Amino acid sequence: MSSTDAVTFWDGVYAARPPATAPRPNVRLTEMVTDLPPGDVLDLGCGDGGDALWLARQGWRVTTTDISAVALERLTALAQAGGLGDRIAAERHDLRDSFPEGEFDLVSAHYLHTPFDLDRTAVLRTAAHALRPGGLLLVVDHGSTSPWSWVQDPDIRYPSPQEIAADIDLDPVAWTVERSDTPHRIATGPNGQTAEVIDHILLIRRTA
Repeated sequence: MSSTDAVTFWDGVYAARPPATAPRPNVRLTEMVTDLPPGDVLDLGCGDGGDALWLARQGWRVTTTDISAVALERLTALAQAGGLGDRIAAERHDLRDSFPEGEFDLVSAHYLHTPFDLDRTAVLRTAAHALRPGGLLLVVDHGSTSPWSWVQDPDIRYPSPQEIAADIDLDPVAWTVERSDTPHRIATGPNGQTAEVIDHILLIRRTA
């Protein structure tokens, strides 16, 4: 489908719900990034903005992107209201066509799923090449379908972290897989419901 269709869909998703006033960061992000020294981070797919705001509060300089102007406008307003406007640069990109410029110490891609055609492998490969030496690419994907997900296809198959790493096909001389596993956790949905879910975690470091 066209870029216009994707923009219309995602703008509609965010416009259909009230703006988040205190969006939460993703659990895996806080688990894995808290002890890292802050630097420049790229947040792929900001959504309600919980990850970008949390990272900025930890001292990171955040470039965040989304296809939805509604999501970006809401995040920008929250950043300014929280005194973080100078630490967060929100850019609209359809990752099928464009990618943020710059070099980063961390690229975070949490649940970068869409019902539209997206060459995720190419996006993640580009993200890996945007890392500075020593930088980390953190990819966290769904490994199961939560009851509140907008995807309720019983036949959906979630690729393993090992499969994703193989598809990205980075030169092991310059990139090293530091973590590749599928932990379970209890997640809380938007209306307070809980369910056990599986995350697929892939952590890659650029070594050269």
